[in-house]
Amino acid sequence: MNRDGRSRTRTYAAGVLALLAFATACGDNGGGGATPAAAKNASAAPQSSGGAAPTAGATTPGAAPAEGDAAAWAKWNLKPLAPAPAPPADKPIKLERAGTVPVFSDVKTSDKVVFITIDDGAEKDPKFVEMLTDLKVPITMFLTKDIVKNDYGYFKPLQALGNHIQNHTVTHPVMSKLSADKQKSEICDDQAALTQQYGTAPLLFRPPFGDGANTPMLNTSVQQCGPRAIVLWRESMQIHDMQYQATDKKLKPGDIILAHFRGPKELKGATMTQMFGELLARIQEQGFSVARLDDYIQPPAS
Repeated sequence: MNRDGRSRTRTYAAGVLALLAFATACGDNGGGGATPAAAKNASAAPQSSGGAAPTAGATTPGAAPAEGDAAAWAKWNLKPLAPAPAPPADKPIKLERAGTVPVFSDVKTSDKVVFITIDDGAEKDPKFVEMLTDLKVPITMFLTKDIVKNDYGYFKPLQALGNHIQNHTVTHPVMSKLSADKQKSEICDDQAALTQQYGTAPLLFRPPFGDGANTPMLNTSVQQCGPRAIVLWRESMQIHDMQYQATDKKLKPGDIILAHFRGPKELKGATMTQMFGELLARIQEQGFSVARLDDYIQPPAS
């Protein structure tokens, strides 16, 4: 399999020019899978034993995929992933209602699972909705208002599959270059729009490029707008393979993977479904399952 790990230039001008540059790997911080601008990520507490009931519709842990599931995977020229284990009853990541929000790029777990996150919403390929409906692979979406506002409805079938929608700013700026007021506007306005459109307030925030994630000013801005954690990543999916932060170029239990809603123009002719299929194949080759990130996070107590 050929590797295409090159990242494109991500120089953004203000306003409209910022949106035009979304064809680049928006979370790669100019270096693909290199360590994001926020390189020192706070780790969650270790996972304790025990588990809750599996997510609705999940295959019993350890069981072979049902015949219908195998047929669905074959439709996309893929082999079924092993089912993820039941999510832990004692969540490794526990969020608080107030105070400084944690920053994390992986989840401390012994489960051989990884988590797929997909950013911005630029490509709205209906075949991808069909693919996720067939395969039921869990994802977490970090959406940018000015990219998705022309078709909020595209993401609702994906949300209906149990995939949560999270905050990724209004215009996708380099956050460290903004004043505190502008940071707050970017986060709060996206929070309001996504809450209104999708009925649930985002719990998580991802800064474009990972920029400024560990700065006190951005942390305060996030607190003021509602999200209760900042989420980064360990690997980023390109076209045929991932770029890794780890020098051994291997997945680790609990890794968060970054991908983007992208189409043939940005993927050198490949489609969103082809890219996602390549991602699933790379995960399977290393013996991992895909779990739902939200199943490993305990929201703030009400």
